[in-house]
Amino acid sequence: MSDPILTVTDLAISFQRTEKQKRVVTDVVRGVDLELHAGETVALVGESGSGKTLTALSILQLLPYPYAFHPHGSITYQAEELVGANHATLQRIRGNDISMIFQEPMTALNPLHVIEKQIGESLALHQGITGDAATEKIISLLDRVGIHNPATRLDAYPHQLSGGQKQRVMIAMALANRPEILLADEPTTALDVTVQAKILRLLKELQVAENLAILLITHDLNMVKKMADRILVMKQGTVVERGVTTQIFTSAQEDYTKTLLSAEPPLRQPPEVKTEAVLQADDLKVWFPIKKGLLKRTVGHIKAVNQVSLKLYPGHTLGVVGESGSGKTTLALALLKLVQAEGTVLLDGKPLGVRGGLSMPQVRLAMQIVFQDPYGSLSPRLTIGAIISEGLDAHRLVTDPAARDEKVIEILKEVEIDPAVRFRYSHEFSGGQRQRIAIARALILEPRILFLDEPTSALDRTVQVQVLELLNRLQRQHSLAYVFISHDLSVVRAIADDLMVMRNGDVVEQGAAKSIFASPQHPYTKELLSAAFDMEQAV
Repeated sequence: MSDPILTVTDLAISFQRTEKQKRVVTDVVRGVDLELHAGETVALVGESGSGKTLTALSILQLLPYPYAFHPHGSITYQAEELVGANHATLQRIRGNDISMIFQEPMTALNPLHVIEKQIGESLALHQGITGDAATEKIISLLDRVGIHNPATRLDAYPHQLSGGQKQRVMIAMALANRPEILLADEPTTALDVTVQAKILRLLKELQVAENLAILLITHDLNMVKKMADRILVMKQGTVVERGVTTQIFTSAQEDYTKTLLSAEPPLRQPPEVKTEAVLQADDLKVWFPIKKGLLKRTVGHIKAVNQVSLKLYPGHTLGVVGESGSGKTTLALALLKLVQAEGTVLLDGKPLGVRGGLSMPQVRLAMQIVFQDPYGSLSPRLTIGAIISEGLDAHRLVTDPAARDEKVIEILKEVEIDPAVRFRYSHEFSGGQRQRIAIARALILEPRILFLDEPTSALDRTVQVQVLELLNRLQRQHSLAYVFISHDLSVVRAIADDLMVMRNGDVVEQGAAKSIFASPQHPYTKELLSAAFDMEQAV
């Protein structure tokens, strides 16, 4: 084998902070050794908070220095030292020789710039491509990563794209300059299974064509089995096992590795017999106008949700699946009255937000949402306690500070978070902990319906299992109804009682989840299930 193009030797990462005028140092990564050769894929796996992403970020020196620092260790690219490298060296390498796909595209993309400008900046900086040539290149990149009608998306801002579309834009940016090394941090986390398969094929094709080296950070062990040549397993900042992929999957030595490989979503207990629907929608429609010309006349519509009807029962879970951009999240927002929609939505038989029906404060108390990106939906300026109690303040449910704090402590215990951490900020928590905090914020208002938008997509498999067990327990205790939106069909299969399959705003199939998983009728449903479970069976 040829010499490695990237070498990490005895790498340590520590963080320092000041508490009561005293310097406190926390060691988070210790003694990591890693080699990456041209044309190979090395996977870093481990639970949330194990140090995978910090290790990858340190390669491009993207940690928050000087609060973060390296007590010892070396990172060399083509024999050039990167630890402590000057700005000019790092600017030359970043995005050109070594690119990175970040885990959370909403925070990685600039909310003030359109997609064309963000990808174009990298092309202009490293290749000098501007103007029409850059536009043509950007359209080609977006098309290659599966963005439909890419020319119409050039002027879109990140908030106008779905989670999966934002992730595809990140991948296009990373591949724009044909790098030698790709640091892929959960590259398909927000993507549905069919697009996952396309992106993995694309990465494999690029790897073969351009001898691309990939460092893959992921919790998706199906992807690891499909993509990686070698695996490093991390736990609490150290590498506890390493080896060839087939060896790790067939004869893992460490108990921790075996736990990761064996983690499966919990089997769901059948809910009680259906009673009266707590939520009902009939002929729900959300069309966004397309306006053009000087007078901004409406020339067409984007049919995000088209004539959807559903019923949701207490203690039951409705799973909503479909490709990115199919209308899943828009449907949830319409049911929550967060976007304007036509059609009828009834809560306990009463219309929402109209005279003679339920007031919007009543609706907000009865229905809560847990968003896809817990990092983006939790305010970085507020402590966890303030975030969770915000709903109590908004609805004036608890005015006494001591009673409010007691409610926060109670709900944190319920989602299995130590109440002592309520004075910390969201960036101090792992992805799984942030998702539990988001669930606590929703539950503190004692809702009857919880909308869960990709609540486990960014979590590793063991933490996914823990969160699903938590959701199942909370549902049984409080007779909650869930609308569970996800592209992970193995998770949906584990939690859903009823299933709705959406495509381009239309419901193509719906019914009992068990029946649809056992015998799908629509060709699109068959395609989704095939893409999901063929990959799963490969493991």
